[in-house]
Amino acid sequence: MIEFKEVGKKYPNGYEALKNINLGIEQGEFVAIIGLSGAGKSTLIRTINRMHDISQGKLTVDGTDVMTLQGKSLRQFRRKIGMIFQSFNLIARTTVIKNVLTAFVPDLPWWRAALGIFTKEEKMKALESLDQMGILDKAFVRADQLSGGQQQRVALARTLAQNPQIILADEPVASLDPVTAKQVMDDFQRINREMHITVLINIHHVELALQYASRVVGIRAGEIVYDGPASQVDQDVLNAIYQGKQEALA
Repeated sequence: MIEFKEVGKKYPNGYEALKNINLGIEQGEFVAIIGLSGAGKSTLIRTINRMHDISQGKLTVDGTDVMTLQGKSLRQFRRKIGMIFQSFNLIARTTVIKNVLTAFVPDLPWWRAALGIFTKEEKMKALESLDQMGILDKAFVRADQLSGGQQQRVALARTLAQNPQIILADEPVASLDPVTAKQVMDDFQRINREMHITVLINIHHVELALQYASRVVGIRAGEIVYDGPASQVDQDVLNAIYQGKQEALA
């Protein structure tokens, strides 16, 4: 379980990105976070794996206070949490399987990491993850030769290779065309349902959030203004989240 208690985040320049966030997310949920650009969506999900530190309050994952983690314990904690980005974060000029194998690098002795030496078991796990994402045939193709949707599937395969309990996705379909975006959202939904992995996704496209997530969290100016079933999000809710601005329809 992920639990925020009175969590705030203020950046060094004084900007308050999160204000008194109280939020609980159970294992196996599919939650979409929506709101205007700059509302605090990315900051919220990036506090969960300590990409950003909170400024006040308490944030726990499975009972562990994330702000108490340092060094090895923080690295081990992050192994349970996969992170998917809009930009895919792949090594463009190397093969797909080598990109997936980078999931194991944090656990390797320095000399194996430096030389790129992986065990048979690690290679089989990488191939299995690619198979789960339906792109096993691309294993030995260079990443920069793939389409955007295929590259995002490689990023998902890399995340699955680390056996996460939680996947955080920061605008994962923002750079994709509508058809490919739906295909990638199908992947997230399948991962959530078949593998019981918690998915927390920051998404700009409201219609995709409502179609795929079971729960929606709406953020406005760093505060939660809606938290409930996707099926209950109506125009009044959207007006509250987006202050009536046209971006809600984008």
